[in-house]
Amino acid sequence: MRIGILSRNKSLYSTSRLVEAAEEKGHDVEVIDHLKCDIVIEQDNPKIYYKSERIDYLDAIIPRIGASVTFYGAAVVRQFEMMEVFSAVHSQALVRSRDKLRSLQLLASSGVGLPKTVFTNYSKEVKKLIESVGGAPLIVKLLEGTQGHGVVLGPTKKAAESIIEAFHAMKARVIVQEFISESKGADIRAFVVDGKVVGAMKRQGKEGEFRSNLHQGGSGTLIKLTKAEKEAALTAARAMDLQIAGVDMLQSDRGPLILEVNSSPGLEGIEKTTKKDIAATIIRYIEKAVEERKKNPARKKKAKKHA
Repeated sequence: MRIGILSRNKSLYSTSRLVEAAEEKGHDVEVIDHLKCDIVIEQDNPKIYYKSERIDYLDAIIPRIGASVTFYGAAVVRQFEMMEVFSAVHSQALVRSRDKLRSLQLLASSGVGLPKTVFTNYSKEVKKLIESVGGAPLIVKLLEGTQGHGVVLGPTKKAAESIIEAFHAMKARVIVQEFISESKGADIRAFVVDGKVVGAMKRQGKEGEFRSNLHQGGSGTLIKLTKAEKEAALTAARAMDLQIAGVDMLQSDRGPLILEVNSSPGLEGIEKTTKKDIAATIIRYIEKAVEERKKNPARKKKAKKHA
């Protein structure tokens, strides 16, 4: 196969591992900076140019789109889909996953557990917001935040009011979320590929830190998921229509609570913690999907229609 990895930096761990895994399987791999792609929109003849060269030879792409460039990255993925190139992450699912509010609404309707969450359009009823999530302590999250950035703990009612009012004054859109004290600064990352949990780790925040993200200095340890946790991870990935997903959840007294579903989950933490070749698992999924599309052309046309 000819595989394109949409990534802005070929030296990133996740990108280099995917290149390595694909080449080990005998595939031709090219890393493409999606921000340097030109999209040509023409009736029944969609085209993409990269560094002045037309890209019309790929069988599949693996989007590794950063949150800050979701709009253009998704447009490039959508163009490849219109060119009948298989995408490991569908453009619509990518956009959906980056909208935290829409994601939570979809997850809630799927039946998975969630922390109590409130969103408002700069409401002055700050006290009511705090009461709605069970009072302080609570979590305030920027809708556009990633990797633990833009996540603030409101330890007391007064502090929470000040934080929310400060964000509102800056016209920053936030969600207010219940604080799950029994999680003790830890969460679980379940890595889902093609309807299966292929790896899981528990991420613990450093001492004095409530955020467990590895980017914030947290540490990862191997964990065996309970049946309920595995079911929650798979349900969440299905709700977001993601075949490759990093599902983050908290362990609570009322069962697993989904925090977020990541459409471009990093490989470094999960591979080093689980000692599993997750990159190779992703390549096997793509091989299977491309082969199925060749056997069933109708599936390819359906994907193009909904791009």
